[in-house]
Amino acid sequence: MSSAVVIGGGPAGLIAAEEMARAGVAVTVYDRMPSVGRKFLLAGHGGLNLTHTEDRAAFLARYGRSADVLAPMLDVFGPQELRDWCASLGEPTFVGSSGRVFPRSFRATPLVRAWLARLADLGVRIERRTRWTGWTDAGLALARADGGPMEVTGDVVVFTLGGASWPRLGSDGGWVDPFTDRGVAVTPLRPANVGVRVRWSGVFADRFEGTPLKNVGLSVRGRPGATSHGDAMVTRTGIEGGPVYAIGAAIRDGLDADGRCVLEVDLRPTLTVDQLAERLERRRPKDSASNWLRRSLGLDPVGIGLLRESGALPTDPTQTARLVKAVPVVATGTMPLERAISTAGGIAWSEVDDALMLRRLPGTFVAGEMLDWEAPTGGYLLQASFSTGVVAARGALAWLQRDPTG
Repeated sequence: MSSAVVIGGGPAGLIAAEEMARAGVAVTVYDRMPSVGRKFLLAGHGGLNLTHTEDRAAFLARYGRSADVLAPMLDVFGPQELRDWCASLGEPTFVGSSGRVFPRSFRATPLVRAWLARLADLGVRIERRTRWTGWTDAGLALARADGGPMEVTGDVVVFTLGGASWPRLGSDGGWVDPFTDRGVAVTPLRPANVGVRVRWSGVFADRFEGTPLKNVGLSVRGRPGATSHGDAMVTRTGIEGGPVYAIGAAIRDGLDADGRCVLEVDLRPTLTVDQLAERLERRRPKDSASNWLRRSLGLDPVGIGLLRESGALPTDPTQTARLVKAVPVVATGTMPLERAISTAGGIAWSEVDDALMLRRLPGTFVAGEMLDWEAPTGGYLLQASFSTGVVAARGALAWLQRDPTG
């Protein structure tokens, strides 16, 4: 019987283990944490968003520069395959109002419990509290939690060690140096799906920390197409939330180019400048600026406060309308990697073939966030992790079945 070693017990690693075990391969998963799937379980605390139902073109666009290389992998194991897989574990899915897909229980725990039971039935061994430390002449070097070294070998190896976000859950990026030492090109790991830093005034930060900016549009000045909509959250040191994460790559590009990046917040994305100006022309003589904006446009205190952060409020209706449609917010950086939901960067696509095998290390495959891709929240992260895990597993199976003399 052929054997496989999976290093990393997140979604990509576990789905790879399942695929190979179903084909009759003896699979052992090694993970350094006391339990597997910790980040997956954390993602399910607020409702496990597995994937999304939007059309293929829009879906692929979420992966930015990596869309073309991920496209065939999403065809192999896409949103419908992921939903079918969940249903096979007794967790049918449903589609939320935004098109996002969730398990019926809305949580990760029942799904993980059923999944682990299936893996056990398939004969998959899971060795916890065991950290991969590098390669030996004969195989892989690992260290147990008690410090005891061990060496393991397999006919194939699948690495799924994640990025470097949420290091307390297991993904700390410690794999980068061993891989680069073997000559594997790794794009530096950087925070993705993360808040940005803004130098708010003390008055604004004191009053509005933890207050949502509801139903706003966000864009990156000077970068056409970098736009998003939704609810953002004011923090004491900046702004975060889905709309920020969705344009995170463009924000980082702006920061890299200029050391700062101007976000433009559209406080009334459903109205045009002309429509806003028409409403603002109805100002009562005795209205304060705040009352004027509240009565005319229905702006809430945090929206009005954001306008004031940009400087003196204009009195001309058209100028004010233009400001409401594009309130400048200067981002000076992102929050650190340990505060990020996910990671950008990773093993360069040029280092792997179509089956996700490392060109420099035949028989060794990579999946999940270790690869150089990123995506916003909304189901796209988990979907690509599952998809690449399946592709790597099938690549490993094909490698095992090859004719060595061919």
